Amino acid sequence: MTGMRDVYVEKVVVNIGVGEAGERLVKAQKVLEMVTGQKSVQTISKTINRDLGIRKGMPLGCKVTLRGEAAEEFIERALPIREMRVPVYSFDKEGNMSFGITDYTDFDGMKYDPEIGIFGMDISVVLRRPGNRITKRALLKRRIPKDHRVDRDEAIQYMKDKFKVEVVE
Repeated sequence: MTGMRDVYVEKVVVNIGVGEAGERLVKAQKVLEMVTGQKSVQTISKTINRDLGIRKGMPLGCKVTLRGEAAEEFIERALPIREMRVPVYSFDKEGNMSFGITDYTDFDGMKYDPEIGIFGMDISVVLRRPGNRITKRALLKRRIPKDHRVDRDEAIQYMKDKFKVEVVE
C-alpha cells in the first residue's frame, strides 16, 4: 500500500525543439513517435522574435507526454544512454529533473536513417506525491502545502533508489 508521503513519477515530457515548421518538424515528430511509441503534439510559439523570424502561433517543435508505467519504462530506457549519471543541476527546487539526449539513435533498436538525420531531445521528469487533485479541481482550488511538495533532495534520493541513478556534482 502506498502512503501519502511516497514520491512517484507523475509524467515524463519528451520534447524536440526544431525552431521552424515544415519538413524538419515532420521528421522530428516521426522520431518522437518511434522513440516513445505515442503520437506527438506540435508546440506553438507564444511570442514574437523578429531576429529569429518567429511569429506568434507558429509551430516550433513537438512533444510527447508519458504517464504511468510508460513514463517509468521510458526513463529506464533513457538513463542508460547517459550512463545512469545525471548532474546535480538537472534537478530544480520543485523536485523535477531534466536532461538531454544528443541523438535518438542511442536508444535501443533505433537505427540511423539518412532521410531523417540527427535529432536530440530534452526529457523532463515531474515527481509528485499523491494528493495533486487539490490544484486541479473546480471547487476550492488550493496550492499544495510546502511540506507536501517534493524538494530537490527528496527527488535526488528517489531517483537513486528507484532508477539507480548516480548524481554527479
